[in-house]
Amino acid sequence: MANPKKVPLRKCVATGEMKSKKEMVRIVRSKEGDVSVDLTGKKSGRGAYLSKSKEAVELAKKRGILSRHLSSEIPDAVFEELLSLVEKERH
Repeated sequence: MANPKKVPLRKCVATGEMKSKKEMVRIVRSKEGDVSVDLTGKKSGRGAYLSKSKEAVELAKKRGILSRHLSSEIPDAVFEELLSLVEKERH
């Protein structure tokens, strides 16, 4: 009898919800300190997961959750990229 495949779950740093990895977006800080959106989920570095929702992105920006999690300053361009990604997902 085949075992059903286990779905990897991740916790959103903004909302605290546990969701499947496919429903999340990963933000990564490289060793050099560059912060970027990791669409593949495989870049090396310190990562944090956010739900693919406008509310989660705005909450993370407002409260500085990502900067705390990644111990780095998060450029506005990263939040803009996240918001545009969320908009694309909705349509």
